[in-house]
Amino acid sequence: MAYNPDSFANKAERKAMEVIVDFGIKHTNKDRQKAMNQFIDFAQKFLKDTWSPEAFDALHAQVNNTDSKWFKFVYSLFDDVTPKQLKMLALNVGYETGFKGFQATRENAKKYGCSIPWVILMDPTSACNLRCTGCWAAEYGHTMSLTYEQMESVIIQGRQLGIHAYVMTGGEPMMRKKDIVRLAEEFQDCYFMLYTNGTMIDEQFCKDMVRVGNLVPNVSVEGFEEANDGRRGQGVYEKVMHAFDLMKENKCLFGVSICYTSKNYKVVTSDEFLDMLVDKGCKMAWYFHYMPVGCAASTDLLLSPEERQYMLERVRWIRGYNTGKPMMALDFQNDGEYIHGCIAGGRSYCHINPNGDMEPCVFIHYSQANIKEKSLIECLQQPLFLEYQKNQPFNNNHLRPCPMLENPEKLREMIRKTGAKSTDMESPESVDHLCEKCDQYAKDWAPVADRAWAKTHPDQNASVR
Repeated sequence: MAYNPDSFANKAERKAMEVIVDFGIKHTNKDRQKAMNQFIDFAQKFLKDTWSPEAFDALHAQVNNTDSKWFKFVYSLFDDVTPKQLKMLALNVGYETGFKGFQATRENAKKYGCSIPWVILMDPTSACNLRCTGCWAAEYGHTMSLTYEQMESVIIQGRQLGIHAYVMTGGEPMMRKKDIVRLAEEFQDCYFMLYTNGTMIDEQFCKDMVRVGNLVPNVSVEGFEEANDGRRGQGVYEKVMHAFDLMKENKCLFGVSICYTSKNYKVVTSDEFLDMLVDKGCKMAWYFHYMPVGCAASTDLLLSPEERQYMLERVRWIRGYNTGKPMMALDFQNDGEYIHGCIAGGRSYCHINPNGDMEPCVFIHYSQANIKEKSLIECLQQPLFLEYQKNQPFNNNHLRPCPMLENPEKLREMIRKTGAKSTDMESPESVDHLCEKCDQYAKDWAPVADRAWAKTHPDQNASVR
């Protein structure tokens, strides 16, 4: 039977899950350790073989180790975040996206002959109140926007395919904050995340986040005041700190988005910086490797092999079981090891720019389909996406996952084969121009990455496919 999120059966099952989650959250106020162990046991029975038994054993171990940082981290969630936001996190990320929706996307992938992502990134607008150095969105100009109806249509179609997670980028998505809140209200079985500069977060938006429950911002910050304002503009750091304070006071769940470069990589992973974030109430950090996207993009901010090796090791230390800080930290580039390489091109996610072009990745601005002209499934079936899926993984060494940054010859080949066009709305960039900026980087990183891979995967061949 085809997946239908609005069917009586699915609604009844979600309601049953809701009762269980409500019960679990309520009882954490009495005996948290017991309640969390019971919830893990229930999740294992419900999810069955979706996760390995070892994964549940590891969760029990952390819950039962009262001295562990993860025990303290989970406790902090119950203390610092409102119950509705925790409930929506469990239901919409854990159940709808991670379990029910995931099964549906796999089934629909077989049905339609293309990968169905579990998350879609959308740019509500290209407009932004800042113009940050090195930001790929700055290349788009400030003239494009998706209408509310177009974003709504993407989500309506996406839900039918099993997609319940939507990320808003830009531009500055908060330029459309009323529409984003409205989407979160309309689609209460979906989860919405924002990547924002944070300068437009106010008291009312915090109250809206608490009310809808399924909306979480990740605020961009690239270091302390001097470094941050040097890239983003004078006074931005102070506004971001104010936004953090507002969200903490309102018990909002939030994280940070960090673009690391050759200039700031040590600062944004330093104890001092991370302790500040934890103190401000931040629960997660998304680290993104600088990408030289756009005709005017500089290669000076690209990391050396030694600097990237440092990031590889440091982020894993930050989130380690027995090391680091009480916060989740993910590295979009170096964590390819855990997700089997590149996840773009619809494999796990894709990007819709403010003109409606569906692109394989938020950093790779080429497309052959537009949501204004084609259905969502037709856009996912475009030749460029099918080539992505045919070639993934682009490298057997998942520390070299990207077809642009670490395997530029792969992106050249796919663009030439499919004839996909540049979607940059200011200055179209040829694939050769883009990839030439990555050739030397890829060559320099390859031997370092291969040595690192061989240490942890001695039985696997790390050569290019």
